[in-house]
Amino acid sequence: MTLLLAGDIGGTKTILRLVETSDSPNSHTIYQESYHSADFPDLVPIVQQFLVKANTPTPEKACFAIAGPIVKNTAKLTNLAWFLDTERLEEELGIPHISLINDFAAVGYGISGLQKQDLHTLQVGKPQPETPIAIIGAGTGLGQGFLIKQGNDYQVFSSEGGHADFAPRNEIEFQLLKYLLGKHDIQRISVERVVSGMGIVAIYQFLRDRKFAAESPDIAQIVRTWEQEAGQEEKSVDPGAVIGTAALEKRDRLSEQTLQLFIEAYGAEAGNLALKLLPYGGLYIAGGIAPKILPLIQNSGFLLNFTQKGRMRRLLEEIPVYVILNSQVGLIGAALCAARL
Repeated sequence: MTLLLAGDIGGTKTILRLVETSDSPNSHTIYQESYHSADFPDLVPIVQQFLVKANTPTPEKACFAIAGPIVKNTAKLTNLAWFLDTERLEEELGIPHISLINDFAAVGYGISGLQKQDLHTLQVGKPQPETPIAIIGAGTGLGQGFLIKQGNDYQVFSSEGGHADFAPRNEIEFQLLKYLLGKHDIQRISVERVVSGMGIVAIYQFLRDRKFAAESPDIAQIVRTWEQEAGQEEKSVDPGAVIGTAALEKRDRLSEQTLQLFIEAYGAEAGNLALKLLPYGGLYIAGGIAPKILPLIQNSGFLLNFTQKGRMRRLLEEIPVYVILNSQVGLIGAALCAARL
């Protein structure tokens, strides 16, 4: 049996999982713990505390999924003053083999470790073996990646596709683009500014300021508090979640309009990614938002906008589309990646 350590390292939260495996990294989880990242000066003391509590031998291998780019086996977290280097981590932790991977690459690895109940099928399509797999996921930002079959396995590639230009397709989206350019006083708008958690709030502000519908007093107060806390690392409220819940419960017209516009843009961008890759192995929707608003994604035009690509519509209708329901797919992927070291 091999002892593996998997980690999902974010600016807010760090989750560690200790796994014992022979053939499958998910065969037996020994211990798992979550930590508030900002309470620690570095990853090393978190892992040390975790291993003491787990009361096991030192793992043979470890893989940490990082919310940020990996450059020459190093990573600097966006929202933390942590600089991680595999050689230093191996030395200080006494773990012989450590790898750092992008958090969205970890999702890519994790796909092969998902069970049937971890997925919701949006479009059955016509799956084809040996073809690419695509991943897109709106959360704090917008992640995109893909997998290519190599031999008996898949190689995972992350990308920065979420920072490509937002491409408006109708009058209201053109108005949204102009609004965001003026609001932020910048020269371009990335698709991440629309299709993400911050995008939900941005769309709400746009519709509110253009008076598309009246504001509910309770939601208005939460959004105002969030706006007043601009620039602070930690916010006391999460307006995106409140807007999403109100839309799901159909109790606030402005929130419903916000989510409709968000989902349409989300579906369109997923379709853009699918056109570039033709992922007949499946397009997987990851991130924390989709599972929470799944009924809206099913009924608010996601697939319509996904396939609405003119003469290419028939091709996109043949691509299987899945929503990942398991929030710990990144940890599963990190364990699978560690097993390969």
